[in-house]
Amino acid sequence: MNHEFIISSCYGIIEDISIDIHSRIYEWEKLFTIRTVHGSLETVSVGFSGKVHSLEVQKGDRVIPGMVLAFIKEDLIVSGSD
Repeated sequence: MNHEFIISSCYGIIEDISIDIHSRIYEWEKLFTIRTVHGSLETVSVGFSGKVHSLEVQKGDRVIPGMVLAFIKEDLIVSGSD
């Protein structure tokens, strides 16, 4: 198993967190929603699956590009379609 992290791609505020600690995530699933400084909503998803090891932010937290939102224990389960 590899350990991966999910990072913010923009400046903003965490509007919604769609995952919990120890939950399983799947490729391209919506994980976080960030309200950008311009007022638009940015969805955060990743191209791997695994189990949530830790959440580093809470709803309402301010984020910046590159800030770690969560740590994931990546697994090798293929979750995409053919």
